[in-house]
Amino acid sequence: MSFCEHIKGLREKRGLLQRQIAASLDIDTPMFSKIERGERKAKRQQVLKLAELLQTDVNELLTFWLGDQIYEIIKDEEIASGALKVAESSLKYLKIEKHV
Repeated sequence: MSFCEHIKGLREKRGLLQRQIAASLDIDTPMFSKIERGERKAKRQQVLKLAELLQTDVNELLTFWLGDQIYEIIKDEEIASGALKVAESSLKYLKIEKHV
């Protein structure tokens, strides 16, 4: 599931209109509609505000958002899986270094 699908589902589950969310994000409704359709990228601050508005876990929403960003960068690469493994290994190493 993508970030845009996730926020649309959460918005509909809460019975909120796009214009309500857009107003809270201080953007116009067409802009939010594009974010929800995946035609525009939400900014990190907007993701944080969306988590609050949609009453969902901020880390979960950030995970979907970051996942989409990573996907967009590597989607056309034949070696995408290998690159993800290297990145995951680097993150694990960084986590270990921080705890030492």
